[in-house]
Amino acid sequence: MRAGLFPDDSIVRKVNRENVLILGGGRALLMQLAHPKVAAGVDEHSDFRVRPIQRLRRTVLMTMAIVFGDRQTALAAVNAVNRTHARVRGRDYRALDPDLLLWVHATLVDSALVTYETFVRPLSASAREEFYRQMNIAGEMLGIPRERFPATFEDFRSYVDTMLSASGPVQVDERARELGRFVLRPKVRLVPGGAMIPFEVVTAGLLPAGLREQYGLKWGRGHERFFRLVVKALPRLIAVTPPILRVWPLPGHDVKLAANLSLTS
Repeated sequence: MRAGLFPDDSIVRKVNRENVLILGGGRALLMQLAHPKVAAGVDEHSDFRVRPIQRLRRTVLMTMAIVFGDRQTALAAVNAVNRTHARVRGRDYRALDPDLLLWVHATLVDSALVTYETFVRPLSASAREEFYRQMNIAGEMLGIPRERFPATFEDFRSYVDTMLSASGPVQVDERARELGRFVLRPKVRLVPGGAMIPFEVVTAGLLPAGLREQYGLKWGRGHERFFRLVVKALPRLIAVTPPILRVWPLPGHDVKLAANLSLTS
């Protein structure tokens, strides 16, 4: 097995290999779209309205390539993302804007930790700090200047809170609400829309309360009860699930992922 950017026992691999993290994908997407400039770039430079699941899939493949691939695979994935981002610009935004890159990166880091700690197990403060530090290595490769990263995980949490505050730049507009509907109820072949309701409830439960309200997501007692049931039952199920079903890739297995992922913003 050829060496990658991170050792197999690193916290960034430990967290990201859990398949349950896919449940946080909708949360990350909605947080990204809540930034008006990110939403504009996604809407104007991709087929998101037609194939929203593809963006999540591409993000997952990119993350897997960088975190689990050998160095050649990781660098190829980084180059593919950076080439695509270089072409994405509009009237008042560009994908390579460090501020936008940092926000998208933050949604991935924050959502990975929230989902892992909700459905797998809590992490120590030192483990969160180390996960944040290791994820920033990938973020820097994707164009975020090193000095732009908050210095510590505590500073990172303050950054996210500030971005989501009433005076922050992350404010859900009508475009974001339109795109958000495609995230929560994507048109999946042979899958009726109602089948996505559990995913919608879990996504709403994982979202920061302020964003949930801005998106206009329903959140009554029934939704809360269902979410609490999932939070209680899923970690127990995951704890007894064999690795061959629970994680990907299996520890020690080489990862071969396509570098030319046709990634779009």
